Amino acid sequence: MAAVYKSLSKKESKKPEAPTTGIQKNKQRVLILSSRGVTYRHRHLLNDLASMMPHSRKDAKFDSKTKLYELNELAELYNCNNVLFFEARKAKDLYVWMAKAPNGPTVKMHMQNLHTMEELHFTGNCLKGSRPILSFDAAFDKQPHLRLIKEMFLHQFGVPQGARKSKPFIDHVMGFTFADGRIWVRNYQISETEGSKLKPTETKAEEDELSLVEIGPRFVLTPIVIQEGSFGGAIIYENKEFVSPNQIRADLRRNKASRHNARAEKTVERLSRKGELGLRSEGGVRLAKNELDTKMLFS
Repeated sequence: MAAVYKSLSKKESKKPEAPTTGIQKNKQRVLILSSRGVTYRHRHLLNDLASMMPHSRKDAKFDSKTKLYELNELAELYNCNNVLFFEARKAKDLYVWMAKAPNGPTVKMHMQNLHTMEELHFTGNCLKGSRPILSFDAAFDKQPHLRLIKEMFLHQFGVPQGARKSKPFIDHVMGFTFADGRIWVRNYQISETEGSKLKPTETKAEEDELSLVEIGPRFVLTPIVIQEGSFGGAIIYENKEFVSPNQIRADLRRNKASRHNARAEKTVERLSRKGELGLRSEGGVRLAKNELDTKMLFS
């Protein structure tokens, strides 16, 4: 884990200096694509992320869910060194793969509580192509796998200066918070309010107030596994506390079925006791067995 993190940091630190023209060569390009079976909410979220990342390249849906290693060839074809792949499973489950092509590592996470920009209707707004400030919780520096995930987020969502289609200013903040074993992602606009009155000891810059207004989208990520290679290789981290949504649904169905079976067994037991005592219930009143009853005569 430490060796993979050091290799990523080393690659980031060895960036060439910007040329005299002031335009830095883009070293981070992200390929964004999804699998078949995504819902309209997943598709809108993918479009929101693509609009926030001017250094990304959006591609068509990927057909295979087993041959994910082919994404490395696709990234090489589009000259991308990062891959952000959304995998849709049955019952509308969404998994996110973040990979550093072509040598890795790869982080697989489960996405929950996702909300797109259209359904949130927040008042904040940011200009298309602007660069973000990535804000991380202090918990990302405490554990090795979180440091690796932080470095992957920097490569995926950090727009390089002078990137293609990017604007030379910063007007929004992406916040990453680790709590309850999950990563909570939020996006805020930097809103600047000019002061109306200046005190004699204050300048105009000191009077201006900065505030954050949420824009969206928002979602929650649960890390599952980290692989050493790109969409393959040895598993260097595995979340033992993660429970698959399929397992949760199966447990719920099993509990519901067990309650139904218990009620059915009680009903059968009650009827058997009545039969042993020779009693039957009619209108809430228990009567003795009548030997001249039609059912008794022709049974």
